[in-house]
Amino acid sequence: MTAQIIDGKAIAQQVREQVAAEVAQRIAAGKPQPTLATVLVGERVDSATYVASKQKACAELGMGSVSHHLPADVGQEDLEKLIQKLNASREIHGILVQLPLPAHLNEERILSLISLEKDVDGFSPINIGRLAQKGREPLFVPCTPYGCIYLLEQAGVQIEGAHAVVLGRSNIVGMPAALLLIGKNATVTVCHSRTRDLPAVIRQADILIAAIGKANFVRGDWIKPGAAVIDVGINSVPDATKKSGHRLVGDVHFEEAKEVAGWITPVPGGVGPMTIAMLMKNTLRAAELQDG
Repeated sequence: MTAQIIDGKAIAQQVREQVAAEVAQRIAAGKPQPTLATVLVGERVDSATYVASKQKACAELGMGSVSHHLPADVGQEDLEKLIQKLNASREIHGILVQLPLPAHLNEERILSLISLEKDVDGFSPINIGRLAQKGREPLFVPCTPYGCIYLLEQAGVQIEGAHAVVLGRSNIVGMPAALLLIGKNATVTVCHSRTRDLPAVIRQADILIAAIGKANFVRGDWIKPGAAVIDVGINSVPDATKKSGHRLVGDVHFEEAKEVAGWITPVPGGVGPMTIAMLMKNTLRAAELQDG
């Protein structure tokens, strides 16, 4: 049995085309162009790359973007003033502070300052709190977990009643993904470094979301036959056959797992493209909430 490959690149492209069409309709109707403000602190190469790809996506979909690049030693007060200025601007619909922030800054305080209607990353304590409460709806869902659930639904995976295992408990992926699955009526187990007999727990999963940041960590014989596997990991491993000397792999050993699973996302080309697609979808939604 070979798993059905869930093509995140193709599904993300469908989302992007839908967003672009709706943006064009808005502008034709005389409404403001949805605009995303990105805030980058410091010189981390990975963070700068992520921000650049978000700005590129905005341009490709007919949306506006404004970039604020601050030095690594920026003070808490100066960063807070910038957030408040962006909150007050009618031209800005979404605010994204690229994480992680330097250690001297209070990340929770910064995220809680972002206006709820502009929290397109979905990391505001209020949005996360609403996600955790039965019968409440967040204005925005964090983009990567949102993308994971969207992939499952587009692939036709039955979430309601399924036993879902989330490997990893980060604030960015693991915990919001678990909350979203609970909201879709799955029974959810969250695993982490202290979980006893991890392979045995993962073997119970009808749905596995792996977000632990360890290359090829989940082996094929850990997978329940026919399970849906969503691999969030992006890890660089040495590969002498590549010009760069390395290649990207996920947290799941793809070659082994695809012979057991019912559905699986590749790395690259699975969850990665969905994150930016869902950010674009959230930014359009922010504009609709603010301008109608």
